[in-house]
Amino acid sequence: MPALRTALLQSSGELGDVAANLKILDEAAARAAAAGAGLLLAPELFLTGYAIGADMARLAEPADGPSARAAAAVAVRHGLAVAYGYPERNTEEHGVLHNSVRLIGADGVPLANYRKTHLYGAFENQWFTPGDDGVVQAEVGGLTVGLMICYDVEFPENVRAQALAGTDLLLVPTALMHPAEVVAESVVPVRAFENQLYVAYANRTGPEGDFEFVGLSVLAAPDGTARARAGRGEDLVVGDVDPALLAASRELNPYLRDRRPDLYGPLV
Repeated sequence: MPALRTALLQSSGELGDVAANLKILDEAAARAAAAGAGLLLAPELFLTGYAIGADMARLAEPADGPSARAAAAVAVRHGLAVAYGYPERNTEEHGVLHNSVRLIGADGVPLANYRKTHLYGAFENQWFTPGDDGVVQAEVGGLTVGLMICYDVEFPENVRAQALAGTDLLLVPTALMHPAEVVAESVVPVRAFENQLYVAYANRTGPEGDFEFVGLSVLAAPDGTARARAGRGEDLVVGDVDPALLAASRELNPYLRDRRPDLYGPLV
């Protein structure tokens, strides 16, 4: 099975301007495709911006809303799968919003939609309702791809659940803020190593309202190394998710096989 070249878009886009952010996504997809990527990951709440206050409710859309259709057209136009963060309006529960990520295949077909399960801080808890489905997966390029958002990846049990479900590549759009750089620099590579999977972690960058996003997007491999790493500014980085490396690393580090679940009762 060939490697899946994966592009991480590090950008905060244009605050509150969905049309502009779709254009940025389209331009990034063109660059990613030119670099041979089969998958593009954009940050948390990329379509609207993060620090948009009351505009969160105004700009939120259903999972299959007009922005989803526009993103599907981007995927088809450039021939690669696209995942992006956005505020989702729950069509079954009036007034309920979710912090979500949508994954669309290279053929424009929606593959998965995940609602952030662990909300971070007063801001997110003011605007969003947490999702209840911890493991959401799809197939891209022959790999099992899982979805999380930002704070979710900081819970070891959360990522372990993905690993036990067979995830090969975990997509994590994020909005990591100063002074939590340690998450991008250390925690994410450790999560990849201890769970023997790839983690693609795409961050926002720069000041935004009361927040300062730190960049440092990373594609972490199951051997604990960074296969692609961005700096602090706007960037698009590309790295390979290699099934051969994944298989060899899992053989060398059989953490899932050597677990002793009978000892872990106190965790729950």
